[in-house]
Amino acid sequence: MAREGVGAEAIEKKGWLKAHRWLIFRRISQIGILALFLAGTVGGVWIVKGNLASSLTLDVLPLTDPHVLLQAILAGVKPHKEAIIGVVLVVAFYMLVGGRVYCSWVCPVNMVTDAASWLRRKFGIRSTSQISRSTRYWVLGLTFLLPLITGSIVWELFNPVSMMFRGIVFGMGMAWIIILGVFVFDLFVTKEGWCGRVCPVGAFYSLVGAKSLVRVVADRRSECDDCMDCFAVCPESQVIKPALKGAGKGIGPVILSSNCTNCGRCIDVCAEEVFRFGTRFSKEKGDGINTEGSLGKKRAAEKPSANAA
Repeated sequence: MAREGVGAEAIEKKGWLKAHRWLIFRRISQIGILALFLAGTVGGVWIVKGNLASSLTLDVLPLTDPHVLLQAILAGVKPHKEAIIGVVLVVAFYMLVGGRVYCSWVCPVNMVTDAASWLRRKFGIRSTSQISRSTRYWVLGLTFLLPLITGSIVWELFNPVSMMFRGIVFGMGMAWIIILGVFVFDLFVTKEGWCGRVCPVGAFYSLVGAKSLVRVVADRRSECDDCMDCFAVCPESQVIKPALKGAGKGIGPVILSSNCTNCGRCIDVCAEEVFRFGTRFSKEKGDGINTEGSLGKKRAAEKPSANAA
């Protein structure tokens, strides 16, 4: 059977559910978090009060976005004890599971940028504009500089994450324009433009989770058939190659880059089940190491041609 596109072989070999398992879990997480907030404003059931920047769960558990609190402190705000406790809890969690898990498992804007990425692949949209991935760190620095100059948390006035959350919970209003702008930017201007190149929130959490324990591991990399599907779907595709193809250079199979979002896309889309979730101490399975991709090329040659009926 001919391959019909990215992930088609994974669906054929693993079934639709298993080939979308982590995507489904991520959507449940993202929508579930929004539902907890909506339960109060819509149904009067106040499980969680507040917003993504600062919340209180069951009137007991405070959670505070460290990026927002740092901006507030630089603006001259003296934080309350609950806010500090909330930051400690959030930082500890993301230092364990990976800071950019926030981007793929919590942030509602991720659903918008995922849709743009899917449409780019489906319709073969290409763009010549390229923005350096380091730009997000410059923008991050700006979010800390502006409070010092203005005495206010300027970034939160324009932050698409905050605007989308407020729009969903309290009514979209003008937030639609910002969200639509992010969608169009990712669809037509540059691939993974917002989350991968501009957003300072993702940049901040990449620093928080730089040494996190939970990682994606290519521990069956010798089974890789060089289909490139993982590179096609990964929002930070540059993080894959060292772990997947670095055996000949003595590089381990763990994706150690702090910019990995632990989204599980590579796990879902891989028909050979090369990837899985593990820890930063995980080892490679099997004795054979595919250092030159020869095994992958051999397997690829044995597969039916894409032009076959």
